[in-house]
Amino acid sequence: MTAVAEVFLTIERDAEMDTPLRQDQETPLKGVRTNIVQSIRAFRVNDLQQAAQGLGHHFLFANLSSAQSKQDVLDLIAGQFTLPSHFGKNFDALYDCMTDPLHKSGPQPGFIVVLEQIPAHAKFDKEAREQLLDIFRDTADYWGDRKIPFRCFYSFL
Repeated sequence: MTAVAEVFLTIERDAEMDTPLRQDQETPLKGVRTNIVQSIRAFRVNDLQQAAQGLGHHFLFANLSSAQSKQDVLDLIAGQFTLPSHFGKNFDALYDCMTDPLHKSGPQPGFIVVLEQIPAHAKFDKEAREQLLDIFRDTADYWGDRKIPFRCFYSFL
């Protein structure tokens, strides 16, 4: 092998080392429908946040681990999503805040939402959890009808 060929191969290998494994910011979301509510499973919050940033999407995160009741869940979401002060603190008001006012405020690039550690106990039972997730499913449908990505990931406590 000539000296020129060795230099070329060395430069080529160095360039490969500098190339990120993820070619674009959507890679963590590859294969994930654009409008969905699903368990966070193999996703890490930081990866989802970086993907949102790379795509120019809104990133909304709520850690619900300290919630003991439906009202606590709504209060935590309102505070961590910085919902408007007129938020009615019920599931219908949550849907309203996640849809119409945002739509009317101008074009939206998309959303990645993380609901971490949704409580799973007597005061926030399976029915309440399903109602909460249904709000986000309906929100995903709302944005899907407008061709705006809305992905919501959740985990249970």
